[in-house]
Amino acid sequence: MRTLIIFLALITGINQLSAQQLTATVVDAKTGDPIPFATIVTGEHNGLITNEEGKFAITTQQMTRIKDSIFISSMGYQKTALWQPEGEITVSLLPETFELGQVFINANPLEAEEVIEKVKENLSTNYAISPSKKKIFFRQSNIDHMTKMDFGFKKSSIDELDKPFFDKIAASIPRESAYFTEAVGDYYGDYRNNKLHIDKAAELHDKSKDVSVEGISEKLEKIFKENVKPDSYFKIRSGLIGTKVELDSLMSQNQEETALVKEEVEPKDDGLLPSLKERISELHEQLFFHEETDLDFLEKSNRYRFTHADYTFIDDTAVYIINFEPKGRKDFKGVLYVNTQDFAIVRLEFENVRPLKKFGLLGINYSRNKFKGKMLFAKEAAGGYGIKYLELEDGSKFGLDRPLNVIEKNKNVKGRRKQNELALHLDIGASSSMKYEMVVFSSENISVTAYEQVTENTEITASQLSKYDPAFWSDHTIMEPNAAILAFEAVQ
Repeated sequence: MRTLIIFLALITGINQLSAQQLTATVVDAKTGDPIPFATIVTGEHNGLITNEEGKFAITTQQMTRIKDSIFISSMGYQKTALWQPEGEITVSLLPETFELGQVFINANPLEAEEVIEKVKENLSTNYAISPSKKKIFFRQSNIDHMTKMDFGFKKSSIDELDKPFFDKIAASIPRESAYFTEAVGDYYGDYRNNKLHIDKAAELHDKSKDVSVEGISEKLEKIFKENVKPDSYFKIRSGLIGTKVELDSLMSQNQEETALVKEEVEPKDDGLLPSLKERISELHEQLFFHEETDLDFLEKSNRYRFTHADYTFIDDTAVYIINFEPKGRKDFKGVLYVNTQDFAIVRLEFENVRPLKKFGLLGINYSRNKFKGKMLFAKEAAGGYGIKYLELEDGSKFGLDRPLNVIEKNKNVKGRRKQNELALHLDIGASSSMKYEMVVFSSENISVTAYEQVTENTEITASQLSKYDPAFWSDHTIMEPNAAILAFEAVQ
């Protein structure tokens, strides 16, 4: 018996030591192209998905907990199984071959508009709201570009505010900055009421590349204070608009405006937990069945054109492929994948066809020019559909093209030549893109009482990383980073 116990212990130890981290890329067997958002099932109600580059990874610790084959599937491909794979591998999926069209034409000849009506009829059943506990991974990516920075220097009688000074400022402002936040944790509740317990989080942020509105303002303010007389006032003119500002009030106003601009450019940081909950709520608000969503293709379906494109399989279930586009001046186009049995939308891809917001006046222009995303849903144990993956990309552009004249006047100094003057023509352009991604690895229903007993770890903070470190996530399931995150490295 003692010998048997030792033998079993040795076998167990060898099995655990032999289990290695799996790093894989899922590709099309015929073309070799990566397959994004493929599903990897590692157990009952557990799994992950590939990133946009078709990659996924399973840690050594997670591999030891897998008791069966790993199943990999994706829309339009044959499912494949892997038995305890290890190392770095490529998984090829064969395209599914089927002739569904004729079958459905004969058995269930529904037009695209009829399918959409049935989708609307079954929304409350298919997406019933009930408390749950979900193991999630969340990623936020902010990318800012300064597309143009030209002060358009014309003249200045203030020695320090000369053309080389403004050229230096323009050259010192970074043309691109990036910020990434990643977190894993447990998300409790539903789409309206929720609690979040963060297990671990990281931030990748290069502060040396920040466009600091406050820093530039402080420098200009210091120069003005050193080069204007105490009893001076300014006449500030931009185009046809002019105003008179006393020196003291200018400095006070400048501080207030700088704080306001900074708050708009860099949202107030109330802590990691509230920030992540707000970002996840923004994702949930855009769910096509949420009352606050911008996606109105169901609510105002009469103003969209729906066309039945084809059929395919998702997780062994036949689905309609339906394209939609606006009939008139609506905002979105996209593709719906609708379950042929219960008419649930199991996958949605959308993008805007025109700016959602647009403003232009007196040389100032702004447009919210990008709003696109993906939504994947899976059937849960309770019968309804829950989130498997959400992605939302929100982009905007800003431009400023107008003259700026600052004239110093002083009641104790006579004559125009005694006045200081700075003349510029500002030509500034910038673009910003925010991308949110959330993956649900597992989900289970919980009672209202269990939800009420959940406590949040409000004091948790994110670890600051200068570059992506895979070892940081060695004990957690995450969505593999894309090329932009892998290439990120802060200046030390």
